[in-house]
Amino acid sequence: MGGTPELHEVASGLAFPEGPVWMPDGSIVLVEIQAGRVTRVRPDGTREVIATPGAGPNGAAIGPDGALYVCNNGGFEWHTVGGLTVPGLQPPDYSGGRIERIDLATGEVRVLYDRCGEHPLRGPNDLVFDREGGGFWFTDHGKMRARERDRGGLYWARADGSEIREVAFPLDSPNGVGLSPDGRTVYVAETFTGRVYQWEIAEPGVVKRSPADLLGHGGELLIGLPGLQLLDSLAVDAEGWVCVATIGNGGITAIAPDGSRSEHVPLPDPLVTNLCFGGPDLRTAYVTLSGTGRLVRIPWPRPGLRLAY
Repeated sequence: MGGTPELHEVASGLAFPEGPVWMPDGSIVLVEIQAGRVTRVRPDGTREVIATPGAGPNGAAIGPDGALYVCNNGGFEWHTVGGLTVPGLQPPDYSGGRIERIDLATGEVRVLYDRCGEHPLRGPNDLVFDREGGGFWFTDHGKMRARERDRGGLYWARADGSEIREVAFPLDSPNGVGLSPDGRTVYVAETFTGRVYQWEIAEPGVVKRSPADLLGHGGELLIGLPGLQLLDSLAVDAEGWVCVATIGNGGITAIAPDGSRSEHVPLPDPLVTNLCFGGPDLRTAYVTLSGTGRLVRIPWPRPGLRLAY
């Protein structure tokens, strides 16, 4: 790793793609945040719209019932900078953050959660299902306004809409979330700090707090990356490497399970936002190059972690 990989473009002309999910038929289901829609991209690059939930559908995952669960961040203002599409501040028509369940067959959109207790969700970003608790972990990145920014957090919720918990708060722009291969550790990437934190999971929706908790959220630092490396969504491979989409020096940053080292795979877009693993052996990484509106695939040196659903 470290060099430029062999790259194949699967689709182009997408409206800030994110949240890729590899499907058994070889297609990729992803969101187009700028267009407020969920799209299926077939292996030949053709596509179909599954649903149009509006606002800002973001991270996505298949749940235990076969439906697509989506973090909807409530939308952005949009800009073109140097030919790239770039998200900005909270838009005037901001409609609030929520977790949505989307029926892949009918396109029906149902809001599962739009708050945790008395606190509204602001900008849910990424999610991952556990194998035992009947639920999923998700981040709330918050929204930015001209002179202020929300504090974010890590949450856990049941897929049936019956329970939501705030697990770790506050976090600074939490984005990607993932689970270790044994399901005992949850990872969160913070965008603007370039840090990845980890928590040992005590039981579904409950973590053990670090005894040296100086920041209030109880996490332990896995790695802090130098320079302008803004961290977006992530996926974990079968050997436990935490693979984070990286903005600025666009690419995928793979972090060793013990945090001792990292390897960067450069890609031709400074706004690389997410990845998933697919193919019969899970040795292909499907990556969203959001600034240029493309979905690409690259070989990966290790198999991806097979997700719960």
